[in-house]
Amino acid sequence: MEKNQSLLEFFAAQNAEIGIVGFLINFLLAAVLSFILSRIYIRFGNSLSNREIFGRNFVLLSMTTMLIITIVKSSLALSLGLVGALSIIRFRAAIKEPEELSYLFLAIAIGLGMGANQPLITIIAFAVMAVVLAARKFVRDKEPEANLYVTISGIRSDELALPRVLEVIGGHAHNVRLRRFDETEKLVEVSFQAQFQTANKVNTCVRRLRDLHEGMKISLVDDRGISA
Repeated sequence: MEKNQSLLEFFAAQNAEIGIVGFLINFLLAAVLSFILSRIYIRFGNSLSNREIFGRNFVLLSMTTMLIITIVKSSLALSLGLVGALSIIRFRAAIKEPEELSYLFLAIAIGLGMGANQPLITIIAFAVMAVVLAARKFVRDKEPEANLYVTISGIRSDELALPRVLEVIGGHAHNVRLRRFDETEKLVEVSFQAQFQTANKVNTCVRRLRDLHEGMKISLVDDRGISA
């Protein structure tokens, strides 16, 4: 009985009051920093997915993380309960590219820093990382940069062999990079990132690709803009 009572007293002693003013300030800072992060991701990211839609999740993710950390750190009992709750949660969202995961971790880090009541360190670290991301972008701008994503899919055949597709795209675009290649017994799908000088080059390339295989599906996604 005495052991149970002492254990309850131990858990009760772990509770700490949360300052409302400080919480609101950190909460707003987390929202601002994560919003800036979403703008950086949209401007400097290279993901194949829709970056603007994906970036909208950063604000909610950072603020939710901060709320959880702020509440949990005030009580050891809540911390143990959180471990049990997370053990039964299954996340089914597919992260297709490492860059998306990196930005998600950065959004979570913002929430962790603010939830731990370390706003100065969090802001300084975020500012340094933002400068690094911007500097990396300016370095890449000195080199020819891809401006279009090309995805080709269809029934597996010799006409859709990777060397033949690369030859066609390479004849009409520069800086061609293979981003993804999926192949099954019946189907094949391949994605490229390439730099097309004009829209006429794109049309010519599409016609040449269709000459290889009429039944193929071609998807074009604009990334950096293209001339008329």
